[in-house]
Amino acid sequence: MKTKFYLLAVIACALVLLGACGCGRTITQTEDPDKPKNDTTKVEEKPDLSKIKQSVLVTDDWVWSKKPQITVHIENPNKVAVKLGVKVKISTDSKQNIAEIVDSVDIAANGKVDHIMTTSENLEPGIYRAICFVNGKNARSFYFAIDPFDIKSEPDMQPDFDAFWQAAKDQLAAVNMDAKLTEIPEKNSSTRKVYLVEMYSVPDGLEGEPVKIRGYYCEPQDGQKHPVILHFYGYDTAGSKAKCECPSGGSSNYAEFYLSHRGQYLNNRPASTKNPGVEEDCINVYNSDWFAFNFGDKNSYYYRGAFMDCVQAVRFMATRSTSDMTKLFAEGSSQGGALSYACAALSDYPFTAIAANVAFLGDFAEAMEIGGLAAEISKRCKGSMSTEDMLTFLSYFDTKNMATRISCAVMGSSGLQDDVCPPRTNVVPFNNLKTPASEKKYMWGPEMGHDYPKGWNAMAFFKERM
Repeated sequence: MKTKFYLLAVIACALVLLGACGCGRTITQTEDPDKPKNDTTKVEEKPDLSKIKQSVLVTDDWVWSKKPQITVHIENPNKVAVKLGVKVKISTDSKQNIAEIVDSVDIAANGKVDHIMTTSENLEPGIYRAICFVNGKNARSFYFAIDPFDIKSEPDMQPDFDAFWQAAKDQLAAVNMDAKLTEIPEKNSSTRKVYLVEMYSVPDGLEGEPVKIRGYYCEPQDGQKHPVILHFYGYDTAGSKAKCECPSGGSSNYAEFYLSHRGQYLNNRPASTKNPGVEEDCINVYNSDWFAFNFGDKNSYYYRGAFMDCVQAVRFMATRSTSDMTKLFAEGSSQGGALSYACAALSDYPFTAIAANVAFLGDFAEAMEIGGLAAEISKRCKGSMSTEDMLTFLSYFDTKNMATRISCAVMGSSGLQDDVCPPRTNVVPFNNLKTPASEKKYMWGPEMGHDYPKGWNAMAFFKERM
């Protein structure tokens, strides 16, 4: 018995020693025997698509030939690659859908890509709208141009177009200009004196009293003849309480006239505004909606008179001994651009060059489909007129028709995103010019609305031709 007890004790001790040496372990119910103690497996990260950045880059001023080359820029900040859908919808500027481009693009982890989208077919010359989507989100909407200098809009002047404007000029010739000059000494310089000019132009119609118009005139003092520069203004949206800018004599020797045509600027301010030289209240009878004044009656329409005011400004400059009428220039923006076209077309003296930035009053027939200020007011004032009759009336004042009478050097421009004077209405008159191609210059503002394009410099354009 003692021997058997001794053997059992030895065996028990041996088992204890084996456990202490790690030759076995106890498995609890909470442990997974198939799972390593230290798990290093990585779960694949899912991309956060909300972090994707997308935009459309401006390339080639968004002006292309035949096909657009729309560059969609996409950035993927995720740590894994993504595959995204890209879509571009294209319509005309008159809102007709013409194409839809669908594609997909792979972007590496922490990567970025410039993906070019284009149409399978050539597009006709024109202005188009693109709406770009990345992963269903709008990346950008914008207008672009395809072969804009091939956009055709045939002149639609009536048979009596030339006779109509000759009659207006004959009426102007019968008006006593009666120009009064008031010196503004505080604006004078050593090279030029500055004057307020008050003079008369045609009535608002075939009969009635002549209309008084005003402007600021800078006259060189060296007794020599100098190039003549006319400045025309855009729509007078500043309000009747806003002071008008009066130029200073400066250091140049140009003979310059800043015209305030009827009902606007100096002719639309009370004396309390204290514009230099103006001592009387100037009453605006046009209700600050000049485009609408006598709409439908070509003989009393606002722009018949306003165009003649510009011609009268040229005639005034011709009376000054320091004016070299063989070097005649005009510039303006928006309405001022339209007045520059009209003045060059109707003037008694040939122009050397004009600069018309985002010009107003162009291609009315298409404007009615596209929109813009002219279309908005025309539709409001149409009344019982048929569309055909309305467009016939407007054709007398359309810059695309005026352009057919112009052969001087011309610099024009468009803001591709302009919804006041849409780009088509600017470029069509430019295309209808009789000016040689070598004397034509056009500037685009791809992201610009109704403004000046970067680098616009009318004086530099004029100096090249002085």
